[in-house]
Amino acid sequence: MRSRPAGARAVLIDVEDAETALSLASWARAVGVPATDIVPAASSVLFAGVDDPTALPGLLESWDPTERATPVAARIEVPVRYDGPDLDAVARHWQMTTAETVAIHTAGEYVVAFCGFAPGFAYLTGLPDNLGVPRLDTPRSRVEAGAVGLAGTFTGVYPRSSPGGWRILGHTDLVLWDQSRPEPALLVPGTRVRFVEQQ
Repeated sequence: MRSRPAGARAVLIDVEDAETALSLASWARAVGVPATDIVPAASSVLFAGVDDPTALPGLLESWDPTERATPVAARIEVPVRYDGPDLDAVARHWQMTTAETVAIHTAGEYVVAFCGFAPGFAYLTGLPDNLGVPRLDTPRSRVEAGAVGLAGTFTGVYPRSSPGGWRILGHTDLVLWDQSRPEPALLVPGTRVRFVEQQ
């Protein structure tokens, strides 16, 4: 764990991976580490609004990095039509049939590790390391809202139409980001997610 200043009242804590970042952020919120915002990312946690940035690393010494975050109680099922343009390519990469690829993707439970890229875009962990897939060599200029994709071992769902380089497996009609809701993002860090094949 390494700390770096990130402004006058912010500290960035570097950790091993996204699951560790979620663990640290969840623990820090639970014990009341004094920060106005605690934001996990792929391999770091940002502590913003810290009154004494130099004291923050000492406050984190009692955190156990081997403990995994307890997912939030909510579990959301995401119905997916597995009709994406990259389904065949992912199946070839995994050396499986497309039916086996869908079965693998729908078999596991995923956890939102962090959000970023666009409002409501969640990075979900849960795929084994050996099933990581590379991003597209050239990103698409437009990916439709609801596209379910893979990049590395992350799964993500595009909350709105945007450019993107993830491998698209299919699509969902769930609304991932809605500013009229009390919590605009449907998938927040710690949320458990299951993908369900929709015919």
